[in-house]
Amino acid sequence: MNKKLLSLALAGALGLSLTACGGGTTSQPSTNPSTQPSDAQESAAQTESDLQYVKDKGTLVVGITYFEPMDYKAEGSDEWIGFDADMAKEFAESLGVSVEFQEITWDYKVEELNSKAIDCVWNGMTLTDEVLSAMGTSNPYCTNYQVLVYSSDKAADFEGLTSLEGLNVAVESGSAGEDAAVALGATTVPVQSQANTLMEVAAGTSDAAVIDVLMAAAMTGEGTSYADLSYSLNLNDAQGLESEEYGVGFRQGSDLVDAFNSFWADEVASGSALEIATTYGLQDAVILE
Repeated sequence: MNKKLLSLALAGALGLSLTACGGGTTSQPSTNPSTQPSDAQESAAQTESDLQYVKDKGTLVVGITYFEPMDYKAEGSDEWIGFDADMAKEFAESLGVSVEFQEITWDYKVEELNSKAIDCVWNGMTLTDEVLSAMGTSNPYCTNYQVLVYSSDKAADFEGLTSLEGLNVAVESGSAGEDAAVALGATTVPVQSQANTLMEVAAGTSDAAVIDVLMAAAMTGEGTSYADLSYSLNLNDAQGLESEEYGVGFRQGSDLVDAFNSFWADEVASGSALEIATTYGLQDAVILE
């Protein structure tokens, strides 16, 4: 190779190296009009049937975290059970597909949904303003509120609290519990799931946890996995807020929302929704209107 060709080759290699190492260079969208989606392509993407997509692949992938009594596994079993898990199985059957449960990091639920790694988020998800703006959501199916969980032998320290200032409080990152803890002045310790917040308190690495009352009722106190933990304080009341409502999240514009709402109405009318709710002690929380 002569010197001129060698110089050109080295220059080309250097150019490629800079492109690969430049932090945002390779992730920038192309400005070449020929590579941009046309109006027709964008319109087609927006009107694509999510319901048909699920039917064609034959599987409804449900994004969850470990959350008793909504999505959990009995000791020694690999099967996901719980109110949400059981209802998801029924919903998938109504669509003529199988169900697959995928554990996710709660803080990235929207990204998981939009990337089609999952088809819905069905895990005791509170219908916050953030959720409503980022997803297509079902009608509410369950009520809930946030509570404070702590070691039973320290219960006297938490009675009558109106503020969480000065406390290190474990919360699920991106959850309604995190919002409540921040609003009440806590120093938050974000973890991956609500179940992990209980581990923090049991280990003594956090003073308390803020989680959904439905999980607190199922997982703390006598006869549970966390017999030495207790809960109290309706933190929604402490903030002057109404009780929360759970919904199922789908991709924005998804026709699976209407499919779910029709399915839920049928389950309520048949009595199946109440029957499954009663199995998990949720008969007073399930919305049957």
